[in-house]
Amino acid sequence: MLDWIERINGAVNGFIWGVPAMICIVGVGLYLSWGTGFVQLRRFGYAIRHTLGRIFDRKEAADGSMTPFQAVCTALAGTVGTGNIAGVAGAIALGGPGAVFWMWVSALLGMCTKYSEVVLAVKYRERNAAGDWVGGPMYYIKNGLAPRWRPLAAMFAVFGAVAVFGTGNATQVNTIVTALDAALVNYGVLAGDGTGLFDLIAGIVIAGCVALVLLGGVRRIGRFTEKLVPFMALLYIVLSLGVVLFRIDRVPAVLGAIVKGAFRPEAVTGGVVGSLFVAMRRGVSRGIFSNEAGLGTGSIAHATADTGEPVRQGLFGIFEVFADTIVICTLTALVILCSGITVPYGQAAGADLTIAGFTAAYGRWVSLFTAVALICFAFSTIIGWGLYGARFMEYLFGTARVIRPFMVVYALVAIVGATVDLGLLWDISDTFNGLMVIPNLIAVALLSGTVFKLTKEYFDREK
Repeated sequence: MLDWIERINGAVNGFIWGVPAMICIVGVGLYLSWGTGFVQLRRFGYAIRHTLGRIFDRKEAADGSMTPFQAVCTALAGTVGTGNIAGVAGAIALGGPGAVFWMWVSALLGMCTKYSEVVLAVKYRERNAAGDWVGGPMYYIKNGLAPRWRPLAAMFAVFGAVAVFGTGNATQVNTIVTALDAALVNYGVLAGDGTGLFDLIAGIVIAGCVALVLLGGVRRIGRFTEKLVPFMALLYIVLSLGVVLFRIDRVPAVLGAIVKGAFRPEAVTGGVVGSLFVAMRRGVSRGIFSNEAGLGTGSIAHATADTGEPVRQGLFGIFEVFADTIVICTLTALVILCSGITVPYGQAAGADLTIAGFTAAYGRWVSLFTAVALICFAFSTIIGWGLYGARFMEYLFGTARVIRPFMVVYALVAIVGATVDLGLLWDISDTFNGLMVIPNLIAVALLSGTVFKLTKEYFDREK
């Protein structure tokens, strides 16, 4: 039975993340960029000034909403996760250093895609019965398109409700306990074959922490993420920059390998990765998986922002993709490629490859810090996707009463994630992530005229 499910999932996954999807994702990104006058490039300085400048704005949000900065931190909590560590390592191992170049390309286009999603989410959001702002792909399909398009909204919510338990929870918890096990075994605190009871206890503790944050509502989620996300990002950036500085003499050659490998991967990988399309596919798909541009999920968090200006919140979408992919994913790639470790090209790789890069530069003690970084990244993703799951369920059932029961079940799934082998579940979640892209990109393309109009009006006023 499992083999049959695995074969079907593999076929669907190969199609969703294959050539048609790459063309669709890149094509929509190019179209949105053209229609907005490449807002992510021409207005990049403006976007950074009007997003980073809001970090120090401590004004409380109105009831049922978050501050704009809390909203972007919650969105980053969902995107900055193990994909930034394990996903980048996997892309380099299977696509060569050139995959990093195509990750950059996908991020440059993804900035405009995410910007458009956020603009539409704020434009077409609504208040639920509890008075909270709710928005995202389901709502801009429902409120922005004709009734005949509403099945797309239901499809998106169903696909998301399935993916949230795997991508957003179980696989993240599994990453946390794996990192803890590795660090404790490494220092002799635990025996290699004696981690079962510890994993169960860790799963119960994580479940309690998840429930404590999520059951506190939108404002508690916002207050939590605005503290955790900057801390974890700064910790990881400092550790990564240390590796780059220790190996600064290798940086020019690594950058050359990234550019050369993008078009001639066989010249860099010794022929193991010999296809330009393989490098492109790995880079683009991992970039999208990391920053979620095209997936639409991040716009759900942005829709909760206490703002009346869709375009201004959309600028946070540009910043979000830049921080996630251009900064954090690039630093992960440099850690792996500059550290001098042997990359197993053509073989699957994950967080262990990134950790090996840190260890080669700093020594064994750094495993404790990488474990802390992995825990923060994974836990923040659990919280971010918990909010997304609540919105999926609320939309499907038409009432906010399902949110608290969902939060309880979602928290308990953490125990499963800590104690069960999740190989197939990860693959299935990856497939449902891809399925979410289809209805979302159709809706964004159909509503692109609204994005273009709002963008022009906003910057005309700013003049």
